[in-house]
Amino acid sequence: MGNALRTAALLGALSALLLLLGEFLGGQTGLVIAFGIAIVMNFGSYWFSDRIVLKMHRAQEVGPDHELYRITAELAQRAGLPMPKVYIIPTDSPNAFATGRNPKHAAVAATQGILRILPREELAGVMAHELAHVQNRDILISSIAATVAATIVLFSRFALFFGGGRDRGVNPIVAILTMILAPLAAMVIKAAISRSREFAADARGAQIAGRPDGLANALRRMETTIRQHPLPATPVAQASEHMYIMKPFSGGGVLKLFSTHPPTEQRIARLMGR
Repeated sequence: MGNALRTAALLGALSALLLLLGEFLGGQTGLVIAFGIAIVMNFGSYWFSDRIVLKMHRAQEVGPDHELYRITAELAQRAGLPMPKVYIIPTDSPNAFATGRNPKHAAVAATQGILRILPREELAGVMAHELAHVQNRDILISSIAATVAATIVLFSRFALFFGGGRDRGVNPIVAILTMILAPLAAMVIKAAISRSREFAADARGAQIAGRPDGLANALRRMETTIRQHPLPATPVAQASEHMYIMKPFSGGGVLKLFSTHPPTEQRIARLMGR
C-alpha cells in the first residue's frame, strides 16, 4: 500500500475509533458530541496551530540576511513553492519542523543547535525535507491526526470520570477497558501516520535537494547529537514531537509503538536505495 493510501486508511481508522468510542459510551448523543468536539478541535488546529507552536517554542523570525533564509529560498524556488516564513528556535538540541495550514501560509523552523553542527549541504537536506512536508500538506494531516487522538484521550477521561456508559447498561469492566485501551490505540495510529509521512518527506526532500546523501548524513549526525543534547521532555516538546524531523528525546522498548519517527537507519537505507 502506498504512503497516501496508508495515511488515508489510518486517518479513517482514527476517526472511526473516535466515533465508536462516542457511541459506545453515550449512544447516539455520545457519537454526536464526539463528532462535534473533533470538528471544533480540527478547526482550531487548522487556523491557529502554527502561531501557537511557534510561540510555544519562542521561535524568532529571520530575514534574507540569514543563511537559513537563503537556503530555504533556493529550495522553495526549486520545489515551486511560495516562500515560507523562516524561524530560529533558541535551543542547542539539533532539530527542525514545518508548520502552517497550507503552502501559502507555511513556516519552517530550525534550532540553533542544528545550525551549529550541520554543514550547508546537510542543512539544505533538512530544510528540503521540511518543504516536502509543506508540499505534501503533511502539516494538515498531522494536525488532524493529533487533534482527533487528543479528542479520544479527553473524551475517554471525561467518560471515565462520569462513569462511562453504565447508565445505558454497559458492563463496567468493559467500559473501563474501552476507556483505557481506546486512547492507547489512538496514539499508536497517530504515531503510524507520522512515521508514514516521514518516509514520504524524506523521499521528496531528497528530490528537492537534488541528492539524498545530504539528508542521510544530516539524520545520522543529528541522531548522535540528540543523544547527547536531547530536548527536555516538557509538555511543549511532547505535544509537538511528531512535527520534528528527528525524535527530540529518546525512548525504547514498548515506547517504540508510540514513536512518531521511523528508525534513523531505516530512513537512511531508504534514502540511499539500500
